[in-house]
Amino acid sequence: MSSLGKIAILGGGTWATALAKIVLMNEKHINWFIRRDDQIEGFYKLGRNPSYLTNVKFNLAQITFYSNIEKAIKDSDTIIIAIPSPYVKQYMRKIWMSSTLKGKFVVSAVKGMIPNDNIVVSEYLMSNFKIPRENIGVISGPCHAEEVALERLSFLTVASYDTEKAKMLSEAIRSRIMNTSISDDVVGIELAAVLKNIYAIISGVCSGLQYGDNFQAVLMTQCAKEMKTFLDAIVPMDRCICEQHYLGDMLVTGYSQFSRNRTLGTMIGKGYSVKTAQLEMEMIAEGYYGAKCIQEMNNHFKVKIPIAQTVYEILYEKLRPQAAINELIKNF
Repeated sequence: MSSLGKIAILGGGTWATALAKIVLMNEKHINWFIRRDDQIEGFYKLGRNPSYLTNVKFNLAQITFYSNIEKAIKDSDTIIIAIPSPYVKQYMRKIWMSSTLKGKFVVSAVKGMIPNDNIVVSEYLMSNFKIPRENIGVISGPCHAEEVALERLSFLTVASYDTEKAKMLSEAIRSRIMNTSISDDVVGIELAAVLKNIYAIISGVCSGLQYGDNFQAVLMTQCAKEMKTFLDAIVPMDRCICEQHYLGDMLVTGYSQFSRNRTLGTMIGKGYSVKTAQLEMEMIAEGYYGAKCIQEMNNHFKVKIPIAQTVYEILYEKLRPQAAINELIKNF
């Protein structure tokens, strides 16, 4: 593969819309799969996504829309998956028996794991679609879609087992609003993206319980330590947890007003039930699903991750938030 060829975005939500804007800063054209025909019609009428990041205008001459995922993939060379993790299998199942992904560079921008399978998206793609590991990539980093829409400088890391492919995609998305770097820690970065959402929930819970900045600083420090412990146990390699795709992403997700996971946690800390908070948000907080995946995954590995386990117990076992934080503090 000497170039990225035609790039496709899979997904019609906030993050997919931000990625489309990022790619089109440099690329002249993208293929864009959006499941709902009425959403595509809204694009044609308004020149923007009618449902998400509605302040971002697009030049529709640069976009070919598809509501058929198999055709979108067939017509493209580099595939960027930006579908929420609970729905990845549902969409990808439509091409299960085909060879549509053969020879494609498939990049996960998913910020979660595959529920019930409890594996990261790269592993799911390799095992279910027989994609060679050198054709797998990951995009991650401190980059809220809302700030991309506002054209505030953001940061992304492209990870791949093939360094040349990582470099090509990194250069393709680098612009005046986007700084990029590369890595070969594919699974480690994917797991970090799952963990940072879980830690953002506990940060939000503490905010809802009226804990202040001093406590939050200590909490985030403990989360960073726990992240390193888990990553080193699951994917051993020489890594610095202070890199933007580990610590940087965790901090922005834990502190930002744009963080859905922090918002979910804040509502729970204020006394909302988990289900009520989810219904009021009307958007997916990946950390809800990630907490269960990590808990079940860790039943096998048995790494000591008390913060992630506490979030799981709050979300799924109805552990009272204040009691949970009181217990956590004993370990700080």
